[in-house]
Amino acid sequence: MNFGGKSWGNPTEQRQPRLLEQVRTACRQKHFSPKTEKAYVYWIRQFIFFNDKRHPKEMGKKEIEAYLNHLATKRRVSASTQSGALNAIVFLYRVVLNKDLPDLDNLRRIKHYKSIPVVMSKQEVEATLSRMCGTTRLMAELIYGTGMRINECMTLRIKDIDFDLRSITVRAAKGNKDRATVLPEALIPDLRSHLTKVAQLHQSDILRGNGYVTMPNALYKKYPSASKSLGWQYVFPSSLVRPWLDTGHMARWHASPSTLRRAFKRAVNQAKIYKHVGPHTFRHSFASHLLAAGTDIRTIQTLLGHKNVETTMIYTHITPDHKNVSSPLDQIKGPR
Repeated sequence: MNFGGKSWGNPTEQRQPRLLEQVRTACRQKHFSPKTEKAYVYWIRQFIFFNDKRHPKEMGKKEIEAYLNHLATKRRVSASTQSGALNAIVFLYRVVLNKDLPDLDNLRRIKHYKSIPVVMSKQEVEATLSRMCGTTRLMAELIYGTGMRINECMTLRIKDIDFDLRSITVRAAKGNKDRATVLPEALIPDLRSHLTKVAQLHQSDILRGNGYVTMPNALYKKYPSASKSLGWQYVFPSSLVRPWLDTGHMARWHASPSTLRRAFKRAVNQAKIYKHVGPHTFRHSFASHLLAAGTDIRTIQTLLGHKNVETTMIYTHITPDHKNVSSPLDQIKGPR
């Protein structure tokens, strides 16, 4: 077996897949998201490097605790970061290496602090959107109007937009679950116009002998013609076509989230908004503004795709019921 150029075991073992390749395979068998797979590979690689590239089979409780405590005391990572590293290592031993782990009773767990997400006021949202244009503005409006995550917006397919029902189906979202959210009526004209341009681009690709789009899992085998159909095309396609390794075709992928982030940052700076915000802030603002308007918390939970209502309840701390409360300072000084 080989990792990072260093060999372990005899020549027979070296013909087996490399350790990190086994991790990737196990993640795909579990249908983990690409982001989870990438994170697990990163933390397992860091764990091995920390222990002088020793094979994990040669290590155990002592080395795991030393590495995770190093993250807490030396690197001073957050609680969620340490938990992510721990999850990756547990996955490595239990799933990939098929070994049970003893209790990590000397592990210094970082304390979780509940932080309130930053939200933007309706005026700040409007000021930001007014300084954006074209496709990136439509992306931002869709995130604010539906509560989608950035990656959910980027990977949205044409077939998952229902103009008649004013609904958008978000596929394989966080936790690999589908959900439905609302399609803002105000976006329908711009979205229809945008999709007309996407259809023209797709037709141009077909005339060049391409027209393929990437598909999840092995659906391209089950539905061979679907990858060239308009319905499966991304709503926000990339400007470039790239090789699709599974099939060998040149395929058009979805746009990069960095495109939206750059345009958003530029608009926020122009609007002189000094909060620490990004495109994902529009998702928080969507939930907060719905709650302030009187929308039921369970409905918001469904639209956001939260597994537990406790996750959605965080927005009640952002949107307190203070309409009938005045500050003591205002009672003393009065309005100016």
